[in-house]
Amino acid sequence: MNRREFLASTLAAAASSNVLSGAEGRPPNFVVILLDDSGWADFKPFGHPPYSTPNVEQLAAEGCQFNNFYVPQAICSASRSALLSGCYPGRTKVFGAHGPGARGLEPSFATMGEVLQAKGYKTAVFGKWHIGDQPETRPPARGFDESCGLMYSNDMWEFHPEAAQNYTVPLRFWENGKVKVERMTPDLQPMLTTWYTEHAVDFIHRNKANPFLLYVPHSMPHVPLFRSEKFKDKSGAGVYGDVMMELDWSIGEILKALRDDGLDENTLVVLTSDNGPWTSYGNHAGATPFREAKGTGFDGGTRSACIMRYPGKIAAGSASTKALCTIDLLPTFARLAGAALPKNPIDGLDVWDLIVDKPGAANPHDFYAFSTADKFEGVISGDGHWKLHVPHTYRTLVEVGNNGKPGKFRQAKIDLSLFDMEKDPFETINVVEKFPEVASRMKMYAEQHRKQFFE
Repeated sequence: MNRREFLASTLAAAASSNVLSGAEGRPPNFVVILLDDSGWADFKPFGHPPYSTPNVEQLAAEGCQFNNFYVPQAICSASRSALLSGCYPGRTKVFGAHGPGARGLEPSFATMGEVLQAKGYKTAVFGKWHIGDQPETRPPARGFDESCGLMYSNDMWEFHPEAAQNYTVPLRFWENGKVKVERMTPDLQPMLTTWYTEHAVDFIHRNKANPFLLYVPHSMPHVPLFRSEKFKDKSGAGVYGDVMMELDWSIGEILKALRDDGLDENTLVVLTSDNGPWTSYGNHAGATPFREAKGTGFDGGTRSACIMRYPGKIAAGSASTKALCTIDLLPTFARLAGAALPKNPIDGLDVWDLIVDKPGAANPHDFYAFSTADKFEGVISGDGHWKLHVPHTYRTLVEVGNNGKPGKFRQAKIDLSLFDMEKDPFETINVVEKFPEVASRMKMYAEQHRKQFFE
């Protein structure tokens, strides 16, 4: 039994003794706010956007800024499924972005909602689901007591001017398993961020006496971009700036509800994005300093800004360069809640000691893997120092779009490449020949993952 298997097998058995109790002995609440296609540098303190994001800045001032936080695949359904199941896309076979009516994540893979619901948590998801659009794969059947939002991306509709296909199924807004709005026309999409926020705040107020999981996967800033009238032209930085300011407002409303209900000290808040920006939309795209963007295995796609806040547990105003991945959130939450892990194997591991920067803590993973669609592309070491790309093709932008119209891509290829991410976080200098021992170890990890999930 290797180290990862040993840790996974002992975690469930030890869970009950690891409950992180707060007020009146209650286990902690969890709030996960997931943006859609937001760039790593879209908010301060990660970047310097030309618009104001005071609530995100305040969240960072009260928590920790994680600079090396990864998703295993930089595409909507695969990324969200990994977060909620704790499994790599290669295990669940949820790849890419699923359309209307898709099966999504098989019920045999438990979600974060099911894991915490079984422990007595109240659970809710308000936002873009995108991991299944059939009765048994929608939120009410997947461990969420309450839900509202879209079953897939907001561009999968008849009004998309550049749709890759003709969507004949109306874009519907669901609430608690029933269709609330049959057809999300262009005049209704500006209300999405507001509706998600109102439901989230109401859920917090009604469940202040119960431990809860609140998952808010926003539709924005995925294109087409929409903001409500109250944020129209408010940023002075175009539609994208308005959208980001409204998302910042939403985050502020959720944090205010926690504060008003006296839940701050007993709630772990996580803010991140499902992947990097969709750069083909030119000035409508988010900002990232890293190579490439969404839909690739480069850090422009797989590295997402992340802030975590838990007063008294996570140091306020801190920053971390430790590598972490979304697959680790489910087992970490389970440990803190004293909940049992899913019966089926998962790939994530408890990384609480890394999150709180416990002295001497090391990442329990030897590596994290990344892929695009059903193509395995490489691994990054558990400490985040080294990244290996196996030979693969990828799309790269060659002409930026204007006024919301897509740009143009071409297919490019990368050969076997090793990058020193501490010295070269932009993946520009291949050092595979310079560090043969490191390359050999990383190739072993890559082959291990490929054989397990991509054969």
